[in-house]
Formats: sequence, structure tokens, C-alpha cells
Amino acid sequence: MKILLATSEVYPYSKTGGLADMVAALAKTLARQGHEVGVVTPLYGSIRENYPEIKKMEWVLELPLDWHQIQGGVYYLNVDKGLTYYFIEQEEFFDRPGIYQHEGKDYPDNPERFIFFSKAVAHLAQFLPWRPDLVHVHDWQTALVPLLLKHSQGIGLLDRSIPTCLTIHNLAYQGVSPAKIFALTNLPWVYFSPASTEFYGNFNFLKSGIVFADRLTTVSPAYAKEIMSAEYGANLNGVLSQRSNVLSGILNGADYEVWNTSDNPALQYPYTQRNMAVGKAQNKELLQQTMGLKRNRKIPLFANIGRMADQKGMDIMIPVMEDMLAGDIQFICLGNGSDRYEGAARELQKRFPHKVGLFVGYNAELAHQITAGSDFFLMPSRYEPCGLNQMYSLRYGTLPIVRATGGLKDTVIDLDESNDGANGFKFTTYASQDLARTMIRALSVYYSAAVFRNMRKNAMQADFSWEQTARHYEEVYKAALQGAGFVGKESA
Repeated sequence: MKILLATSEVYPYSKTGGLADMVAALAKTLARQGHEVGVVTPLYGSIRENYPEIKKMEWVLELPLDWHQIQGGVYYLNVDKGLTYYFIEQEEFFDRPGIYQHEGKDYPDNPERFIFFSKAVAHLAQFLPWRPDLVHVHDWQTALVPLLLKHSQGIGLLDRSIPTCLTIHNLAYQGVSPAKIFALTNLPWVYFSPASTEFYGNFNFLKSGIVFADRLTTVSPAYAKEIMSAEYGANLNGVLSQRSNVLSGILNGADYEVWNTSDNPALQYPYTQRNMAVGKAQNKELLQQTMGLKRNRKIPLFANIGRMADQKGMDIMIPVMEDMLAGDIQFICLGNGSDRYEGAARELQKRFPHKVGLFVGYNAELAHQITAGSDFFLMPSRYEPCGLNQMYSLRYGTLPIVRATGGLKDTVIDLDESNDGANGFKFTTYASQDLARTMIRALSVYYSAAVFRNMRKNAMQADFSWEQTARHYEEVYKAALQGAGFVGKESA
């Protein structure tokens, strides 16, 4: 197949979260399985500087936003056999300090930026010489593409049908904009209706993709079920339920070429399952030293990496850590987000300077070192479409402590579920008390050497490789091309 992926971020060129990792790994895996793959993404300010091998194409984009004509360009990079990246240049829109926001505030023209980008994607889908068979778009930033392509075909501007697939990585982010923004699409206003793109009087990017894409996927089987409920549906559960026959939950994979413990430039002490105890202890002591903590491999070390936001459970985790740190434990936190939680984390470190390590921001090398050196990985999310950090921690022999929601529910096995196969700890009720009880359970296992050793072994044996995930996407693509009534298989 010839597949064009469209994304607002992709590792290593741009990244704010798991979306970037997912698209990069999926594209690489599909290409290795013999497909011809293109990835379209914006040319953000730092990309050209950091990757000078990217070349400019003789392709001038001139795309309308309402009555304005916006010009842009296209750069490309042949990454691997069968895999090409296309970067959409538009300096006014994309040459900025951040991808979506600056200093914690969204860019006010994000709708304009990503309408332009979506139009560029649709343009490439129509005119790339290798003629993609299908376009796979991701999240609200590209969710307008299915409608743009369907409209072009409907009015005879497209000489062929180009099926589309939309993956919803996080339903909470929908690109909801004032109604007047719809004019920038240059589409007939007949599409601005409750049955199409209109959403409580506003224009909803993601809803347009849910309505017009040929196939829909989410990034875990559990999340696919959850988003059709009122609790998790973010007011789109009704629309999603109407399209449930084309909605599949496909668990993301982990890129073990990047996230591994045996061949990793970020780790001073490589290790495998056979020498895990020694390797983990060495990495732990080095991490303690790096983060200014007391060097003692016997002290239980908890870690958290991710956005400091309500979704990630910061509101229940911070109070628990305040209590738990009165005991003989340590805690390391890497991430950034809301001022409230960044401040709370700094205050926690100030109160427990030799027990708490903090890095506000993101550092890829440090993320590997934290994951390798810690004993437990905290991920008490309010909701989690898939989650990747729990998969990474499993591969590193670091036992995840998670709330049983979305992909966390699908990937972590608790002792209550299997004595022999357990690889982590889960709790159900979103409350500090339940997180605290689960951490205490984890500590009891930590001091039961045989059980702890077996759970670590199970964790490192867990396999969420991308080959299996890509095969499920192939099924979705084939169904879209055939136009068949397809209900995707769930991978776990």
C-alpha cells in the first residue's frame, strides 16, 4: 500500500508527547513491512537548523484561507527505504518557539495554522507523484483533511477516491473554535451543521474528522470503549457511538530500538533480564547522585515523567507524596505543565531536598536514566488513552503504579489479577487514598525479594512491539480501501 501519514508533530523532529513517538514508530514499521510511506508535518523553526540534510522541493503552495492566499513551501527527507518525510514550510505559522503554545498559553491563531496545514496535506495527497492510496491523520490538528478530500472528490477536483483514517490520541483536545473560523476552510457552509462540523455553535475540528473519515481508531481497546460513554466522551460520545462500526481500539506499540536497556547511549550501565539486579542498582546509584539524592540502593525510589496536568493525576499524586516522603523513600519528577503543579513540585523538593529530585522541562537522556534507575513508575492518570511511559518502564524493569483506565488498564497486570504474571500495580478509584494504598502495596512487594524479582522479570518480558500494532493498522487500511463494514480487532 501507499500510505500518507499527517501529524502536527513527529519524533525526532518535533515532540510534545506520545503522538510524536507513535507516528514515527508506525511510519518506520510500515515502511519496513514493504509499504511506501510518506509523513507530512510542519517545518517548525528548529528543524531546518537541527537537520540541515532536509532539502527544499520546487513546489510552491498557494492555499486560500477565506479570501487570503497563503504561500508556503515543501521540504523533504528520504529517511529510509520506502519512507519519506515532507515538511510544510510557512514561516509566519510555524517558525515559532513552541509547537502549540508559548509560555504556557496557546497560540491564538492555532486554528488558522492547522487549517493551512490540513489544506497542505490534502494538496500533497492529491498531487504527490507516487499517488498515496490512503491518508492517515492524527488528532484535531489534521482532522479536517478527510472532509477536504471528500469535498474535492464530490465537486470533481479529485480524479480518484482517497480513503482516510483518523486516529484519536486524546479526545479532550478537539480544536473547538468560534464559528467564524469555519470561513477559513473555504468549504460551503452546508457543512457547518450539527450533523457535520458544528458543535454547540462552534466549529469543531475533531468532530469533522469523526464524521467524515472512513475509519476511526483510538490508541487502546479500553479507551475505544470509554470514549463512547458520557464520562469520557467529552460531549462527542453520541457522534462516536453512531460510528462505532468503524471505530477500532489499537494499542500503541513501544519503539524498542529507542527504549531498551542493552544498547542505549543514555545509560552508563547497560543491563538485560539476566543481570537486571546489578544493572538496576548501578543505574539507581548514579541517578541518585545526578539528582542530588542520598546514594543508597536499598531506599525505594519512585518516579514520574510527563505533563504536569490534571489529566496525569498530579492533583492526587502531590498530596500523597507529601505524606509518603515522611518515610524512607525517594521521588524523582521530570516534566512541566501548569504553573500550579510546577510550583507544587518545587515546594515538595524544597521541603525534602535530599529525598526529591526535580527537573522542570524535558530531557530525553535523563528520561531514560530515570526510567532505568527507579524502582517504581507513578502514572495515576485521571484518564489515559494509551500511555507509553508505562510500557517503557516495564521494559526497563521498573514496576508501574497506574490507575486502571485506558491503555494503562490494557498493559499493566496487577497481583490481584495474576500472582505469576503480575508486572505492576493498579487502582480504580481516582482518589489520593487509593493511590497511597497502592504505593504501600508496592512497598510491601519491594521488601519481599522473591515476589519483587519475579514481577521485574515479568515486566521486562512484556512485549508491545510495533510489528503487531502495524498489522492491525494494515487491516484498518485495507477495510478503508475496500469500503467494507469493518470492526477492527483489538490488540493487547
